[in-house]
Amino acid sequence: MEEEEECRVLSIQSHVVRGYVGNKAATFPLQVGGRAASLRATTLCDPVMGDKWSGEGHMYVPEDLLPVYKDIVVPVADIITPNQFEAELLTGRKIRSEKEAIEVMDMLHNMGPETVVITSSDLQAPSGNDYLIALGSQRRNGTIVTQRIRMESPKVDAVFVGTGDLFAAMLLAWTHKHPDNLKMACEKTVSAMQHVLQRTIRSAKAQAGEGNKPNSAQLELRMVQSKKDIENPEMIITATVL
Repeated sequence: MEEEEECRVLSIQSHVVRGYVGNKAATFPLQVGGRAASLRATTLCDPVMGDKWSGEGHMYVPEDLLPVYKDIVVPVADIITPNQFEAELLTGRKIRSEKEAIEVMDMLHNMGPETVVITSSDLQAPSGNDYLIALGSQRRNGTIVTQRIRMESPKVDAVFVGTGDLFAAMLLAWTHKHPDNLKMACEKTVSAMQHVLQRTIRSAKAQAGEGNKPNSAQLELRMVQSKKDIENPEMIITATVL
Protein backbone atom coordinates (compact mmCIF):
# COMPACT_ATOMS: atom_id res chain seq x y z
CA MET A 1 0.00 0.00 0.00
CA GLU A 2 2.82 2.37 0.94
CA GLU A 3 4.54 1.70 -2.39
CA GLU A 4 1.30 2.29 -4.29
CA GLU A 5 0.82 5.63 -2.53
CA GLU A 6 4.42 6.57 -3.30
CA CYS A 7 3.95 5.84 -7.01
CA ARG A 8 0.63 7.70 -7.04
CA VAL A 9 2.36 10.83 -5.68
CA LEU A 10 5.19 10.50 -8.17
CA SER A 11 2.79 10.07 -11.05
CA ILE A 12 1.67 13.69 -10.83
CA GLN A 13 5.23 15.01 -11.06
CA SER A 14 6.40 16.05 -14.51
CA HIS A 15 9.93 17.03 -13.44
CA VAL A 16 12.26 15.66 -10.77
CA VAL A 17 15.51 17.13 -9.39
CA ARG A 18 17.88 14.92 -7.42
CA GLY A 19 20.97 16.24 -5.63
CA TYR A 20 22.92 15.79 -2.43
CA VAL A 21 22.68 12.57 -0.45
CA GLY A 22 25.06 12.24 2.48
CA ASN A 23 25.34 8.46 2.86
CA LYS A 24 24.40 5.19 1.22
CA ALA A 25 21.73 4.45 3.82
CA ALA A 26 19.83 7.51 2.60
CA THR A 27 19.82 6.65 -1.11
CA PHE A 28 16.05 6.19 -1.43
CA PRO A 29 15.70 9.67 -3.03
CA LEU A 30 18.21 8.56 -5.67
CA GLN A 31 16.26 5.38 -6.42
CA VAL A 32 13.14 7.49 -6.96
CA GLY A 33 14.78 8.32 -10.28
CA GLY A 34 14.04 4.89 -11.67
CA ARG A 35 10.33 5.25 -10.94
CA ALA A 36 10.33 8.83 -12.25
CA ALA A 37 11.85 7.61 -15.51
CA SER A 38 9.24 4.89 -15.85
CA LEU A 39 6.54 7.50 -15.34
CA ARG A 40 8.08 9.68 -18.07
CA ALA A 41 9.03 12.51 -15.73
CA THR A 42 11.97 14.60 -16.90
CA THR A 43 14.76 13.97 -14.40
CA LEU A 44 17.76 16.16 -13.59
CA CYS A 45 20.54 14.75 -11.46
CA ASP A 46 23.12 16.95 -9.77
CA PRO A 47 25.66 14.31 -8.66
CA VAL A 48 26.88 16.16 -5.59
CA MET A 49 29.98 14.24 -4.53
CA GLY A 50 32.92 16.62 -4.29
CA ASP A 51 34.92 19.47 -5.76
CA LYS A 52 38.43 20.78 -6.28
CA TRP A 53 40.31 23.02 -3.88
CA SER A 54 43.77 24.35 -4.78
CA GLY A 55 43.80 22.06 -7.80
CA GLU A 56 43.11 18.87 -5.83
CA GLY A 57 39.85 16.93 -5.90
CA HIS A 58 38.14 15.96 -2.66
CA MET A 59 35.00 13.93 -2.07
CA TYR A 60 32.68 15.18 0.65
CA VAL A 61 30.44 12.11 0.58
CA PRO A 62 31.43 8.48 1.28
CA GLU A 63 33.16 6.76 -1.64
CA ASP A 64 30.53 4.01 -1.69
CA LEU A 65 28.05 6.54 -3.11
CA LEU A 66 30.02 6.75 -6.37
CA PRO A 67 28.75 3.40 -7.77
CA VAL A 68 25.21 4.35 -6.71
CA TYR A 69 25.38 7.44 -8.89
CA LYS A 70 27.15 5.59 -11.74
CA ASP A 71 24.92 2.49 -11.79
CA ILE A 72 21.54 3.75 -10.55
CA VAL A 73 21.18 7.49 -10.82
CA VAL A 74 22.98 8.73 -13.94
CA PRO A 75 21.61 6.02 -16.30
CA VAL A 76 18.00 7.12 -15.71
CA ALA A 77 18.65 10.88 -15.70
CA ASP A 78 17.70 13.05 -18.67
CA ILE A 79 20.00 15.87 -17.57
CA ILE A 80 23.09 15.81 -15.35
CA THR A 81 25.02 18.77 -13.94
CA PRO A 82 28.36 17.58 -12.50
CA ASN A 83 31.26 19.91 -11.85
CA GLN A 84 34.59 18.94 -13.43
CA PHE A 85 35.70 16.77 -10.52
CA GLU A 86 32.38 14.91 -10.40
CA ALA A 87 32.49 14.33 -14.18
CA GLU A 88 35.97 12.88 -13.74
CA LEU A 89 34.78 10.63 -10.90
CA LEU A 90 31.85 9.30 -12.93
CA THR A 91 33.95 8.48 -16.00
CA GLY A 92 37.39 7.75 -14.54
CA ARG A 93 38.87 10.28 -16.98
CA LYS A 94 40.82 13.44 -16.22
CA ILE A 95 39.93 16.71 -17.95
CA ARG A 96 42.94 18.79 -18.88
CA SER A 97 41.64 20.41 -22.06
CA GLU A 98 38.42 21.32 -23.82
CA LYS A 99 38.91 18.33 -26.11
CA GLU A 100 39.09 15.99 -23.13
CA ALA A 101 36.03 17.66 -21.61
CA ILE A 102 34.08 16.90 -24.79
CA GLU A 103 35.24 13.28 -24.67
CA VAL A 104 34.11 13.03 -21.02
CA MET A 105 30.71 14.51 -21.90
CA ASP A 106 30.38 11.88 -24.63
CA MET A 107 31.13 9.18 -22.07
CA LEU A 108 28.44 10.62 -19.81
CA HIS A 109 25.98 10.66 -22.73
CA ASN A 110 26.76 6.97 -23.28
CA MET A 111 25.72 6.31 -19.68
CA GLY A 112 22.20 7.57 -20.43
CA PRO A 113 21.62 11.34 -20.12
CA GLU A 114 20.71 13.35 -23.21
CA THR A 115 21.91 16.62 -21.73
CA VAL A 116 25.23 17.04 -19.91
CA VAL A 117 26.39 20.33 -18.39
CA ILE A 118 29.75 20.53 -16.62
CA THR A 119 28.86 23.45 -14.39
CA SER A 120 32.39 24.58 -13.54
CA SER A 121 35.92 23.66 -14.49
CA ASP A 122 39.50 24.78 -13.92
CA LEU A 123 40.16 25.03 -17.67
CA GLN A 124 41.70 28.25 -18.93
CA ALA A 125 38.99 30.62 -20.17
CA PRO A 126 39.70 32.44 -23.45
CA SER A 127 38.63 35.69 -21.75
CA GLY A 128 41.24 35.30 -18.98
CA ASN A 129 41.70 34.14 -15.40
CA ASP A 130 38.82 36.23 -14.10
CA TYR A 131 36.32 33.98 -15.87
CA LEU A 132 34.95 30.53 -15.09
CA ILE A 133 34.22 28.00 -17.85
CA ALA A 134 31.17 25.75 -18.03
CA LEU A 135 30.55 23.29 -20.87
CA GLY A 136 27.40 21.68 -22.20
CA SER A 137 26.39 18.99 -24.65
CA GLN A 138 23.02 17.78 -25.87
CA ARG A 139 22.35 14.52 -27.66
CA ARG A 140 19.06 13.47 -29.20
CA ASN A 141 17.74 9.97 -29.97
CA GLY A 142 20.62 8.40 -28.10
CA THR A 143 23.28 8.99 -30.74
CA ILE A 144 23.01 12.38 -32.46
CA VAL A 145 24.84 15.27 -30.81
CA THR A 146 22.90 18.42 -31.66
CA GLN A 147 24.80 21.06 -29.70
CA ARG A 148 28.01 21.59 -27.75
CA ILE A 149 28.62 24.89 -26.02
CA ARG A 150 31.10 26.75 -23.83
CA MET A 151 30.08 29.49 -21.41
CA GLU A 152 32.33 31.98 -19.65
CA SER A 153 31.05 33.85 -16.61
CA PRO A 154 32.86 36.33 -14.32
CA LYS A 155 34.24 34.87 -11.11
CA VAL A 156 32.78 36.27 -7.90
CA ASP A 157 35.09 36.56 -4.91
CA ALA A 158 32.72 35.10 -2.33
CA VAL A 159 31.43 31.74 -1.10
CA PHE A 160 27.70 31.18 -1.48
CA VAL A 161 25.43 28.37 -0.32
CA GLY A 162 22.75 27.03 -2.65
CA THR A 163 24.16 28.03 -6.04
CA GLY A 164 24.19 24.43 -7.26
CA ASP A 165 20.55 23.94 -6.33
CA LEU A 166 19.58 27.21 -8.03
CA PHE A 167 21.52 26.31 -11.18
CA ALA A 168 19.95 22.85 -11.39
CA ALA A 169 16.41 24.14 -10.87
CA MET A 170 16.76 26.90 -13.46
CA LEU A 171 18.43 24.65 -16.02
CA LEU A 172 15.60 22.13 -15.68
CA ALA A 173 13.05 24.92 -16.15
CA TRP A 174 14.77 26.50 -19.15
CA THR A 175 15.46 23.19 -20.90
CA HIS A 176 11.74 22.49 -20.51
CA LYS A 177 11.06 25.86 -22.16
CA HIS A 178 13.73 25.36 -24.86
CA PRO A 179 14.03 21.55 -25.22
CA ASP A 180 15.95 21.68 -28.50
CA ASN A 181 18.09 24.74 -27.80
CA LEU A 182 20.70 23.99 -25.13
CA LYS A 183 22.50 27.25 -25.94
CA MET A 184 19.46 29.36 -25.09
CA ALA A 185 18.60 27.34 -21.99
CA CYS A 186 22.13 27.66 -20.64
CA GLU A 187 22.42 31.36 -21.49
CA LYS A 188 19.23 32.11 -19.57
CA THR A 189 20.32 29.92 -16.65
CA VAL A 190 23.80 31.42 -16.30
CA SER A 191 22.58 34.99 -16.93
CA ALA A 192 20.01 34.59 -14.16
CA MET A 193 22.70 33.15 -11.89
CA GLN A 194 24.88 36.19 -12.48
CA HIS A 195 22.02 38.56 -11.68
CA VAL A 196 21.32 36.73 -8.41
CA LEU A 197 25.00 36.58 -7.39
CA GLN A 198 25.71 40.22 -8.21
CA ARG A 199 22.62 41.39 -6.32
CA THR A 200 23.61 39.19 -3.38
CA ILE A 201 27.19 40.47 -3.21
CA ARG A 202 26.08 44.11 -3.46
CA SER A 203 23.60 43.61 -0.63
CA ALA A 204 26.11 41.68 1.48
CA LYS A 205 28.79 44.35 1.12
CA ALA A 206 26.31 47.06 2.06
CA GLN A 207 25.35 45.12 5.20
CA ALA A 208 28.96 44.38 6.14
CA GLY A 209 30.06 47.98 5.78
CA GLU A 210 33.00 49.46 3.93
CA GLY A 211 36.22 47.50 4.38
CA ASN A 212 34.54 44.52 6.05
CA LYS A 213 34.19 41.05 4.54
CA PRO A 214 30.58 39.80 4.37
CA ASN A 215 29.76 36.78 6.51
CA SER A 216 27.80 33.70 5.45
CA ALA A 217 24.48 35.06 6.71
CA GLN A 218 24.94 38.28 4.74
CA LEU A 219 25.76 36.20 1.63
CA GLU A 220 22.45 34.36 1.66
CA LEU A 221 21.22 34.31 -1.95
CA ARG A 222 18.78 37.13 -2.71
CA MET A 223 16.24 34.85 -4.37
CA VAL A 224 13.04 36.75 -3.61
CA GLN A 225 14.58 40.06 -4.63
CA SER A 226 15.72 38.43 -7.90
CA LYS A 227 12.30 37.02 -8.86
CA LYS A 228 12.05 39.01 -12.11
CA ASP A 229 15.60 38.12 -13.12
CA ILE A 230 14.93 34.43 -12.52
CA GLU A 231 11.68 34.48 -14.48
CA ASN A 232 12.90 36.65 -17.36
CA PRO A 233 16.66 37.25 -17.18
CA GLU A 234 18.38 39.98 -19.15
CA MET A 235 20.84 38.07 -21.30
CA ILE A 236 24.33 39.02 -20.11
CA ILE A 237 26.08 35.69 -20.85
CA THR A 238 26.48 34.42 -24.40
CA ALA A 239 27.47 30.80 -25.02
CA THR A 240 29.94 29.83 -27.74
CA VAL A 241 28.92 26.95 -29.99
CA LEU A 242 31.78 24.43 -30.28
